[in-house]
Amino acid sequence: MLKQNKLVLFAVVYLAIQQKVESSQDVIKGMTLNFRKGLDECKKEMNLPDSINADFYNFWKDDHVLSNRDTGCAIMCLSSKLELVSDGKLHHGNTFDYAKQHGADETVAQQLVDLIHSCEKSLPDLEDPCMKVLEWAKCFKTEIHKLNWAPSVEVLAAEMLAEV
Repeated sequence: MLKQNKLVLFAVVYLAIQQKVESSQDVIKGMTLNFRKGLDECKKEMNLPDSINADFYNFWKDDHVLSNRDTGCAIMCLSSKLELVSDGKLHHGNTFDYAKQHGADETVAQQLVDLIHSCEKSLPDLEDPCMKVLEWAKCFKTEIHKLNWAPSVEVLAAEMLAEV
């Protein structure tokens, strides 16, 4: 009987953790889909090449390496338009609200803000704002993968195509 109770407890804990991971993946997926909506506008404003589309499409692939400065410029532009970053610094309140708008509860939203803030503080202060934001994005991506919160690239691709 004791062994059966331990098994049931393990199953409940596992399912609770799995549900949190899935809901966190949904939050990141929603944030990602909304975030990239202004990409064409930013590309036009900053005269950025279409080649950055590949970085946005492949962003959540674990083995995809971000190295294109132009991608950093696009992320900076998109972050500014959403008022997530101002004057080269993370806007904590707006970032928290952005996460909540995409289904995050208070805990997950705060964890995302803390994660991005940690990336911001742990990286060298680069002179080039595009490279600085690119480094933040790389750090954020790495940390989200560590939490197993990265959304499925296949699901994102299907939803992006459905929007067209």
